[in-house]
This record gives sequence, structure tokens and C-alpha cells, in this order.
Amino acid sequence: MTLTPFSVCVYCGSRPGADPAYLQAAKDTGDAIASQGWRLVYGAGDVGLMGAVAQSATDAGAPTLGVIPTHLLDREAPRGIFGDRIITETMHERKKVMFMNADAVVVLPGGAGSLDEFFEVLTWAQLGLHAKPIVLLNVRGYWEPLVALIGHVIEKGFADASIANYFHASSTVEDTINYLNDGQA
Repeated sequence: MTLTPFSVCVYCGSRPGADPAYLQAAKDTGDAIASQGWRLVYGAGDVGLMGAVAQSATDAGAPTLGVIPTHLLDREAPRGIFGDRIITETMHERKKVMFMNADAVVVLPGGAGSLDEFFEVLTWAQLGLHAKPIVLLNVRGYWEPLVALIGHVIEKGFADASIANYFHASSTVEDTINYLNDGQA
């Protein structure tokens, strides 16, 4: 019987972003996941940060699980498949499969999809549906407005202050890996 290694779901942009530091952080995240002997769970595309983290993890020897809905196959599907791949019918199913196959979540810079994924797992944690670590990889302060927004939501009485305890913002890949390693102990 083969046991699945510790698995990290990475949510991130399907674009590279305007700052080369975002792409470098994606590559470094893929390398770091592999160096820990972990598995990458990701959106199965070969574009943007998503493709960079997958290529880097694969090149460094990490097992990967990509999950993609049928309607994105033409837009995001990798020309060379990295590791295992699951094709889902819907985005909702994709998010569920990715999350259920992960022990932790790391959110790199991204757009509306990454925000949607972050808020979904944050809400589930707040509701007590899981206790998986959630990390915002705050590359060059990218997620500072989001952290401030969550503070605003708390300040205005729409969330308890404890919501801020359900995620960790880190500024480096090294801090992210250390945080995840501490959570496994």
C-alpha cells in the first residue's frame, strides 16, 4: 500500500502577474514542495504562476495532482501533463477535489479565482469544517490589501477577531515551509 505524502494545495494566478517576483515565488514554492518530499495539488494548467509552480515541482521530483474542469481544458490544460490529473465537470467540483486531496493550502498571488478559493477554505475553517493550515504567500506585500480587508470586516462587526487565526501570512517561501512543517508536528 502506497501512502500519499503530505500534500499542499497551491492556489495561484493563471497569469504571471506584473512583478517577476511572483513568478520566482511560484518556482521557489514548487522547488520547496519537492525538497520536503511533499506532493503538489494544483489547478492542472501550465499557464502563469500555476504552470510555473507545477513545472518547478515536477522538475525537482515532486509528485503532482492536477485538477481541471472540462471547460478549461482548451484554455489552461498543459501540453505536457505534470503527474496525475483529474478532470472534473465544474469549477465547484475542481475546488472540492483539490481541497480534499490536500493537507494544507498555500495561496500565491492571483486574481478572482485565487480570492474565491481562499475565501472558501477560510470560511470552511471558520465554520469548523477543517483545521488545515492556510498560508497567504505575501510576495512583496501582494496580499496586504486582503489582510487589511479582513481587519476591516472584523472592525465593522461582520466577523469575530478569531477569523484572523485561521490563516497565516508569510513573506517568503522559507517562512511558508517552516510554518507548514511546524503544523505537522
